[in-house]
Amino acid sequence: MSTTDDSFSVTSESLEIQKKPLKEKWWHIMDTWKIGIIPLPLFLLAGALIAIDCLGGKLPSDIVVMVATLAFFGFACGEFGKRLPIVGKLGAAAICATFIPSAMVYYGLLPDVVVESTTKFYKSTNILYLYICCIIVGSIMSMNRTTLIQGFLRIFFPMLCGEIVGMLVGMGVGLALGMEPFQIFFFIILPIMAGGVGEGAIPLSIGYATLLHMDQGVALGRVLPMVMLGGLTAIIISGCLNQLGKRFPHLTGEGQLMPNLSNGDGQAPATPALSGKTDVTTIAAGALLAVLLYMIGMLGHKLIGLPAPVGMLFVAVLIKLANGVSPRLLEGSQVVYKFFQTSVTYPILFAVGVAITPWEELVHAFTINNLLVIVSTVSALVATGFFVGKKIGMHPIDVAIVSCCQSGQGGTGDVAILTAGNRMSLMPFAQIATRIGGAINVSVSLLVLGNFLV
Repeated sequence: MSTTDDSFSVTSESLEIQKKPLKEKWWHIMDTWKIGIIPLPLFLLAGALIAIDCLGGKLPSDIVVMVATLAFFGFACGEFGKRLPIVGKLGAAAICATFIPSAMVYYGLLPDVVVESTTKFYKSTNILYLYICCIIVGSIMSMNRTTLIQGFLRIFFPMLCGEIVGMLVGMGVGLALGMEPFQIFFFIILPIMAGGVGEGAIPLSIGYATLLHMDQGVALGRVLPMVMLGGLTAIIISGCLNQLGKRFPHLTGEGQLMPNLSNGDGQAPATPALSGKTDVTTIAAGALLAVLLYMIGMLGHKLIGLPAPVGMLFVAVLIKLANGVSPRLLEGSQVVYKFFQTSVTYPILFAVGVAITPWEELVHAFTINNLLVIVSTVSALVATGFFVGKKIGMHPIDVAIVSCCQSGQGGTGDVAILTAGNRMSLMPFAQIATRIGGAINVSVSLLVLGNFLV
């Protein structure tokens, strides 16, 4: 009986659509059929316009054309990943949005004009940092103050335990496979936990070139694939953790590290919901707040060498704790955060894949021994974060996803990992894990290496 009723309701809905005027049928298509966030007709129009420019031999790299180009390819790759069976729910969208473009560039499947324009736009605009600053500031401003304080105070312990255990497990697996201890630690494990490319792999290659008397290009060529494979492993694990959270809701805070606690200051324990009454000027002010805080971070980088995203993060936390921003502006920041999270993530990942993700180096590092060491290291790091986080009263899945970022590919890796785990609100903690943790690992290890060789 129920099957008949279901069939009848579907038929009735179809008849209702058929009876509507032509314009309402068109509106129904626009509102219902989408690729990512893009209505299907607009997606097809964007593809046609990009194809016309490519056939003409030139695709402008200005922001207007690039918005359409990155959105078209980014959401197409993301949608493809989402629709894959089984792995589509394990972070495949973020992986596809990053690595499919990289493979297409390597095999010549993406038009040269698209590659050139995308690379020029990505490197000349530093759009990744606009994305990260809006995500960080928006997520901090929408956090509960007590949860924010407790999260920052407690997250360092699971991170430290995870790194120690991850290094020990990775070394153990490598030694069991007959690999040299020096190679295991300095050319596999350390690059994984170095904080990405710009803050990790490059400083490591410079240090190795000086201390080991080797060419920096050679050193970077050996280090970079390990960074990428470690990040890929972390993305997959993050997607699995997200599914684990759906199956066992008591293990996750859905983007909050600490259980909801009453803080006595009149604020709701959980992240406040959007009222829907925020005007355009308040949203613009929220975006400007993020940009200005990043500029303060840049100033701090010039003065004391602290990475700009980390400096911005600390300033944003201080402003939040001091109630330095009105509730209205807080909501504006949250709207900006939601916009970038839903509308900019996959286009950014596509640009990253085209501009700075070398596919050939990733493929060359795909040896059984390397994979076993990398997977065991990252898995041990994340599992330790999970159990230590649970032991000290934090949400274990959310702590574990932050732990994934310790082996991520820098800021771009954080975006991909948190996208796969559906926990973009954890970006402030991810930045701590990546930037501060990576900087400490690189500095201490190079110092030890220098003393060891002397």
